[in-house]
Amino acid sequence: MANAAVKTPTDVVQFLVGQHEQIKSSFAETLAASGKARGEAFVKLRRLLAVHETAEEEIVHPRAKRKIPNGDKVIGERLAEEHEAKTVLSELEKLDVDDTSFTDTLTKLRDAVVQHAEKEEKQEFAKLEQELGSDELERMGRAAKLAEAIAPTRPHAGVESQLANLFAGPFAAMTDRARDTIMGKH
Repeated sequence: MANAAVKTPTDVVQFLVGQHEQIKSSFAETLAASGKARGEAFVKLRRLLAVHETAEEEIVHPRAKRKIPNGDKVIGERLAEEHEAKTVLSELEKLDVDDTSFTDTLTKLRDAVVQHAEKEEKQEFAKLEQELGSDELERMGRAAKLAEAIAPTRPHAGVESQLANLFAGPFAAMTDRARDTIMGKH
C-alpha cells in the first residue's frame, strides 16, 4: 500500500520522530539545570510534551487505530502511557524544581517517555508508513502542526482521546495560554 517516496519535512512520522529527539534533549537540559534555569527548561519541556501529545491524540492515533494491525490495542496502550505522563507532569508542577523529589520524578518520567516514544515509533509510526502513502502522511503532518499551534500548553490528564481533545482542548488551550501569559511563561 505504501510507497517508498522520499519524505518531506511535512511527513507526520518524520515530524513526530524529530520532536521525540527534541523531547529527549529537553529532558537532558532540564535535568542538567538548576534554579531559575531549571524552572524555565521545565516549562519548555512541559509545553513541548503537551502540544506533541495533543497532535498525536487528535491526528495520528485515530488514524493508526483504524489502519494498523491490532490498532485498538496498540493505541489503547499508548493512550494509557500518555495519561500517566500527564498525571506525573501535573504532580511535577507542584514541586520545587531544585527538590530531590522533583529530580527523581522527572528522571522516572524521562525514562517512561523515552520508552513510550520508542514504542510509538516501532508499533505505530513504522506501521503507518507501511499502510499510508506519502500524500496522506504529508496531509497528516500539516494537520499535526496545526493541532499543535492551537493545543493546550499544559498536561490535562483524562483528555487523551480525539473526541476529548476536540471538546476540552480549545477551552484548555485558551486557559493555558492566558495563564502562561499572565505568569510570563510563553
